[in-house]
Amino acid sequence: MSLPLPELDGVEHRFVDLPGLRMHIAEAGSGEPLLLLHGWPQHWWVWRRLIPPLAERYRLICPDLRGFGWSEAPEGGYETDQLADDIVRVLDALGLERVRLIGHDWGGYICFLICLRHPGRIERHISLNTAQPFPQVDGRTLATLWRFWYQLVIAAPGLGPRLVGGGRQGFMRFLQRWNRSEGAWSADDTELFLAPLRQPARAWASTALYRTFLVRELLPYLRGRHKSRRLRTPTLLLGGARDPVLRPAFLRGHEPYADDMRFELVPDCGHLLPEERPEVVLSRALDFFAA
Repeated sequence: MSLPLPELDGVEHRFVDLPGLRMHIAEAGSGEPLLLLHGWPQHWWVWRRLIPPLAERYRLICPDLRGFGWSEAPEGGYETDQLADDIVRVLDALGLERVRLIGHDWGGYICFLICLRHPGRIERHISLNTAQPFPQVDGRTLATLWRFWYQLVIAAPGLGPRLVGGGRQGFMRFLQRWNRSEGAWSADDTELFLAPLRQPARAWASTALYRTFLVRELLPYLRGRHKSRRLRTPTLLLGGARDPVLRPAFLRGHEPYADDMRFELVPDCGHLLPEERPEVVLSRALDFFAA
């Protein structure tokens, strides 16, 4: 990839070769390992405000997911189970048997999948602004589904990649404002997140991710696909009170399926919690991981 990597004090970069995928990883700090997984449409830079303080206590590993940032963008492999497998293979490649996890948006959902499928690999886990794997499907939940309208647009053949990566990316800038996170990205941050998506393979990766989920995974998810597994990993789910998509009604229902999972709604915060309220994420992470 020809785009230069942004610089952040203390961060080093490496590439890990996995089966069919070359993955970029940003690393910082030392100590016990803590893995951080970004969401859409971002990459490792989403953690820029948390890396310096967290690196004082932990060895941070911040991968770019398949198709994002500086990782390769193959044509396929955008099932969420495959994205979770990519991360487990990174742990194997780095020789990490057990880690702590923080994930945002899609990265948070992938964290849940890793905890369910590989519970022995995860010490503790925090997810930010993401759906939990045990939805309580009733009228209150179904009434929130219209808020996911943008996923249909991104998943649309032809249209999705053009809106994600084409022209001045006005659709992407609109989504940032709609997420009620206007102050989270500077002009430079916006360019860092949107520039990779101008590459056709990466614009397609966004479409492939959402299309795969909507066509193949959404209905099994709503029918309780994950309820056959129990969440053993101690988990903290943080949501933004002003998040326009993931409303509290959609975040209910985990209690019968989780040994130790807590949910907290952060006031005065939209969808980009690690960028809008990094001090809250830092405080909760230090307390939760120290338990």
